[in-house]
Amino acid sequence: MSAACLPPVAQPTTRRTLMAAAAGLGVAALLATRPARAADLPPELAVAVLGFTRGVPPREGRVLLEIAELVENGNAVPVTVSVTSPMTNADHVVALALFNERNPQRDVFSARLGPRSGRARVSARIRLATSQKLVAVARMNDGSCWSHSVDVIVTLAACIEGES
Repeated sequence: MSAACLPPVAQPTTRRTLMAAAAGLGVAALLATRPARAADLPPELAVAVLGFTRGVPPREGRVLLEIAELVENGNAVPVTVSVTSPMTNADHVVALALFNERNPQRDVFSARLGPRSGRARVSARIRLATSQKLVAVARMNDGSCWSHSVDVIVTLAACIEGES
């Protein structure tokens, strides 16, 4: 029997092979669960966010966007945006905004804050046209910008114009 006809011989699994596979799985899991950055956002949403931040790319962290990831009815969705900040003269939130991917208008709400606000926390009920990504952004007094994004699934849509 020629060498071309022989079945391939299985190579024993080495510790190096297992370590490389584990590292590859770790990197894949990290990439799959990492938060979205401004560069990862859809173009219209990225333009709205960068307009609010005055061109400063927001970093992930400090902002917490609290919203159900599965919404039954998009007509009145409770949402809370909070920022980790002592709200002192030296370190406080100047402005806070929420943006969406698919509603007719990209900006959902914005608020101006300052050291006298006490806490950097805003709650509201919003309408969501359909399943989409939401991004909360905070602009700090030092010029830095922070964000948090959440993908929301909406089973009954709102904000959609009726067809004639």
